[in-house]
Amino acid sequence: MSATRRRNFSFEFFPPKTPQGREKLRATWHELAKIKPQFFSVTFGAGGSTREGTLETVLEIRAAGHEAAPHISCVASTRADVAAQLEQYRSHGIRHIVALRGDLPSGLAAAGEFRYASELVAFIRESTGDWFTIDVACYPEYHPQTRSAADEIRNFKKKIDAGANTAITQYFYSADAYFRFVDDCRAAGISVPIVAGIMPIANFSQLARFSDVCGAEIPRWIRFKLESFRDDSASIRAFGLDVVTRLCEQLLAGGAPGLHFYTLNQAPLPAEICRRLGA
Repeated sequence: MSATRRRNFSFEFFPPKTPQGREKLRATWHELAKIKPQFFSVTFGAGGSTREGTLETVLEIRAAGHEAAPHISCVASTRADVAAQLEQYRSHGIRHIVALRGDLPSGLAAAGEFRYASELVAFIRESTGDWFTIDVACYPEYHPQTRSAADEIRNFKKKIDAGANTAITQYFYSADAYFRFVDDCRAAGISVPIVAGIMPIANFSQLARFSDVCGAEIPRWIRFKLESFRDDSASIRAFGLDVVTRLCEQLLAGGAPGLHFYTLNQAPLPAEICRRLGA
């Protein structure tokens, strides 16, 4: 990678639910702000379950002089709900959002008025024009509900054609999967930046649980190595740092336009990875 090329990092948080959680997250983003990230993003619970916490966190980060983007999800929501959220974000001068379908909350049978993220993106553009920069999700190793590779690209393209500006991938541990996916997207006429999603490795059982739900593949050699450490958290951390840093190096060297870290509201691992990358 060119020495003059900017390394764009961003970090994702979830809104805390307790005063202690808010203090912990405040310390986390203060620490990661030293890296001068392109932006922070804050997730949004299904059906708006963390709506106020999302906005509160975004406004606090923005008040400190940093770029912050709230997530917005449409599952279990009406057009009126989403329109109200968009107007609330606009009223605070927020111009960057992450638009997702979201997962159906437990116990709810109805998905709401939007079936897909592409419909949400189209609604945002119809309602607000070019006010927002819109990021969407994509899946190098395929969404769990995708039936074929062609469907994955087709569904992703619908989001871009609806008006999305940038995409952030689900996390993965195979650089080849990312580069293959980007090549397939370019062949399909998708030209937007595709930022690589990065999940640091801190706890194997937690990572395995997340990965089983979202369809992210943990390569067999990584899984076996992590299992061999059992409860040795220091060895898991050291091995995970080496694996993920190497992955990030490969992605940046191969032309990835940025790295988006799923922090789980923790600073040490993403901060160390960025330090090793020269941030």
